[in-house]
Amino acid sequence: MKILLVEDEPKLASFVGKGFRNEGYELDVAYDGRMGLSLVQQNTYDLVILDVNLPYINGFELCRLIRADYPQVPVLLLTALDSLNDKVTGFEAGADDYLVKPFEFKELLLRARVLTRRSSEATAVKRVLRLADLELNLDSKAVTRAGQRIELTTKEYALLEYLLLNRNRVISRVDIAEKVWELNFDTNTNIIDVYVSHLRKKLDKGYDTKLIHTVVGMGYVAREG
Repeated sequence: MKILLVEDEPKLASFVGKGFRNEGYELDVAYDGRMGLSLVQQNTYDLVILDVNLPYINGFELCRLIRADYPQVPVLLLTALDSLNDKVTGFEAGADDYLVKPFEFKELLLRARVLTRRSSEATAVKRVLRLADLELNLDSKAVTRAGQRIELTTKEYALLEYLLLNRNRVISRVDIAEKVWELNFDTNTNIIDVYVSHLRKKLDKGYDTKLIHTVVGMGYVAREG
């Protein structure tokens, strides 16, 4: 399990980070809202833990931003604000749970386990990746758009699956080469660009909404519009 902790108090971040790592979790730490948002956009997390009073982007707003683009990721808010209105604001922002400071690490760990277990169970039941009217069934390996079956080669399917698993995140050619082709990236080959072109012809041709996009100098992203 991989967790992102966004907390601007270094001592608390260190304490929580040490606790989760001792329990076998992988954990990244961001010390302000902008850094937290950047990490969410670059990585895949099983849980995000947010302090509310963060520099640049506060926890409530960051939670809204995460929920808008990554609705499947559980979010737990940490805060010294314990009024009912504050809790309502947190849940309305899309938080899955709310823990008031000061807290015992054991309680935080318990809540994290509950949230990640729920998320894992939901993913296991769903087993379908969706983007707009595109669906990829992880069990049958069937791909459809607007209900129409799309035939893909093995590598085209693997590339699409990886892009959809990281939808709304820009994926570099290096990452694609390592995860899809399991190769060290060769800057002299255009194989990735060729396969992306194949996917576009099969997925986007004839549709107003394009799903596979190039981010110049950075890589590719699967997103709606």
